[in-house]
Amino acid sequence: MAEEYLTDDEQLEAVKHFVVDNGVWIVGGVLLGAALFFGYRFYQGHTNEAALAAASAFSAVSGALEANDRAKSRQLADALIKDHPGSAYADQAKLVLARLDVDDGKLEAAVGPLTEVMNESKDTELRNIARLRLARILIDRGKSDEALKTLADPVPTGFTTPYHEARGDAYAAKKDAAKAVAEYQAAIATSDLNSMVGSLIELKIQDLGGAMSPPAPTVSTDTQTKVKP
Repeated sequence: MAEEYLTDDEQLEAVKHFVVDNGVWIVGGVLLGAALFFGYRFYQGHTNEAALAAASAFSAVSGALEANDRAKSRQLADALIKDHPGSAYADQAKLVLARLDVDDGKLEAAVGPLTEVMNESKDTELRNIARLRLARILIDRGKSDEALKTLADPVPTGFTTPYHEARGDAYAAKKDAAKAVAEYQAAIATSDLNSMVGSLIELKIQDLGGAMSPPAPTVSTDTQTKVKP
């Protein structure tokens, strides 16, 4: 390279010319980098503050629920949804509103917030919870076919028992005993028979005249193959 043959003074002079010719762009790049850095730090701080505020607001909602102050629970939940839209806490507040509507016998009113969480929440677990609760409301309202469509997607991990049970309830409401029993058996296969949930599902199967599926035989991993001498 030609620069390798320049004297120290010549190299210094070349640097000076480069800075003079490109100084605006260099300074601009430094300022842009600094702006991006401090902008990101500000965004992080703002995001953290918003998350803490939303968490505090939901804590207030939970406190009102525990105190059985339903009016205050609604008021605080509505405010949280308005002030922190799109957050997981807003989604949970919508689930609270749906629960209050169900408790008040207003099943139709609960459909809206549950549908919003099911379709719009960024939290997979909250979407699955909303889907399950919406399906149960549809069953209670005599809309078993809609409930089955709501639960038509593959059963999400961690929701096997309640999803199959809800499907069973929908088929039972449709007077389709065979499919109901099949769903109940699928539900009970992943639940504890000694638990209250398992016992209730077993009763549902018996009420429909079905029989419990025998548990699959288990093979002990401690058994060692005996070798003949």
